[in-house]
Amino acid sequence: MAIISEYFFPSSDGKTLIHVNQWTPVGQEIVGVVQIAHGVAEYGARYAPFAQYLCGRGFAVVANDHLGHGLSRIEGGPMVYLGEADGWQHVVDDMEELRRRTAKLFPGKPYFLFGHSMGSFLSRTHLIRYPGRLSGCVLCGTGHPSPAIIAGGKLVANQEIKRLGKKAYSAKADDLAFGAYNKRFAPNRTKFDWVSASEANVDAYIADPLCGGNATLGLFRDMLDGLSFITKQSHIEQMDKDLPVFFIAGDQDPVGDMGKGVRRAYACFHKAGIHDLHIKLYPGLRHEILNEASRQYIFQDISDWLEARV
Repeated sequence: MAIISEYFFPSSDGKTLIHVNQWTPVGQEIVGVVQIAHGVAEYGARYAPFAQYLCGRGFAVVANDHLGHGLSRIEGGPMVYLGEADGWQHVVDDMEELRRRTAKLFPGKPYFLFGHSMGSFLSRTHLIRYPGRLSGCVLCGTGHPSPAIIAGGKLVANQEIKRLGKKAYSAKADDLAFGAYNKRFAPNRTKFDWVSASEANVDAYIADPLCGGNATLGLFRDMLDGLSFITKQSHIEQMDKDLPVFFIAGDQDPVGDMGKGVRRAYACFHKAGIHDLHIKLYPGLRHEILNEASRQYIFQDISDWLEARV
């Protein structure tokens, strides 16, 4: 049982209001707080089943909609767009602002960050820029592309931005990113087969008007800049060495290069001296492991890991 509330706070971009969903346990002691950072072309309220489960285990949960997603709409800008300048950093700063606000509501409680997909990349940026603020972090559906892949993506993004502008959609850039993910599962039923092994989950994603929107060229470029930042070993070494980190993903998730990219990220964290590291890859699952038929087992793995660190 949870009290569900919503509110807005000003973004660090100085003009956008950031939408927040909050779930607060009722009738039990609050043992900790979990802040969720969602993925690209989705929004915080999609994590309601996971949040309700965590509330049942005593955790308060918050999830904001990132800039250009859900109800955090940039005035005059398209969806799936982080803004004209410094969008990636604004999103990370908004995450830190939500952490500060929520920590004041639940003083003294262990505070955890959960990031999925793009949210895992944003979370890793947060861990580097704001070390020592958290009790632990769960990185779900993450990856660790090579410098060559990132450089190639930037080249295409910059060419397309010069041709079309940052607010535009480019089929060429989209095919380079998401199209490459989907080709792993050819012949394809939909363009989002990579999202889930369950056709019902894929169909629900497609039917949701706030999911699957066309990513702008600006977002592609911002994300590539973010990936450059988080995959640099000297940056990883700026993280809190005592921070517990749990990597989870489907072993058929193309974002994590079918598990290989998740293991590369894990190895880089280990090399940086972060000692409380765990990793679990789920056989047969693709990108959105929290929405699969087996999600209750994954929810329990996460909550067990969190409770061991409360």
